Amino acid sequence: MRIASLQPSISVILDRLGRLECLVACTHYCMDAVPSLRDRRLTIVRDSWSTATEELVAVRPDLVIASVPYRNESLAAILKSGCPVLALAPHSLADIEGDIRLIAAITGASNEGERIIAETRSAIEAVRRRTSSLRERPLVYCEEWGKPLIHSQLWVRELVEAAGGVFLGEPGAVTTAEAIAAADPDVIIAAWCGAGDRVPLEKLAARPGWEAIRAVRNGRLYCIADELLNTPAPTLVEGLRAIASTLHPELFGTTAGIRAADRIPTHSGCV
Repeated sequence: MRIASLQPSISVILDRLGRLECLVACTHYCMDAVPSLRDRRLTIVRDSWSTATEELVAVRPDLVIASVPYRNESLAAILKSGCPVLALAPHSLADIEGDIRLIAAITGASNEGERIIAETRSAIEAVRRRTSSLRERPLVYCEEWGKPLIHSQLWVRELVEAAGGVFLGEPGAVTTAEAIAAADPDVIIAAWCGAGDRVPLEKLAARPGWEAIRAVRNGRLYCIADELLNTPAPTLVEGLRAIASTLHPELFGTTAGIRAADRIPTHSGCV
């Protein structure tokens, strides 16, 4: 089985399944998500958002596995390559489990797939049990993109709820700075797609009206590394722990992958 992976989530799943030997091509983002891939002689291709027909034809994979986000142009490019394709579009944690199960079956690793799913469920439930009796559940605004402002995906809402918070807004929907200011969240978590841990938190805090938001006033404005929240793969467990640490540090302490704003502006601006 010669697989071309067009998203880091797919490469992470193959890694956890012990099936990296199936990969013949992946994106450079995959190299960041699975550093051991740098030691393999793999063809680097563009991701599901920007892939081109010619590069897939050149690799001649037995299967192209793509996942969200897509564009119509990139989907057309994949189909024009003539390669068999598995196009994934997960929204929820249950969808992600289904994708793990499917990739495991394709690569002959069904038992490993079930083990990974069981371990992921167990880790999520362990956090949920610790927060189940909490009376105070902070309102949390999770931002996946900043221009326009976009709420994080459904699986992030599920993680926020497991971590003892209340997710603000509609997952995946576009919103405005004014709407967020009016909602007055207790905590703001920014995890912009493709930005790693480099979201400019000070600029977010300087949006018009945001100086009055409780999260900004109380210094509870955080960046969680993109790969921990926006990669629909078993690594979401690490994202859950990061969320739990920001919401309830008294219960979960500190963990990797979180950055707080260094300096909260005292005047409003625009971003």
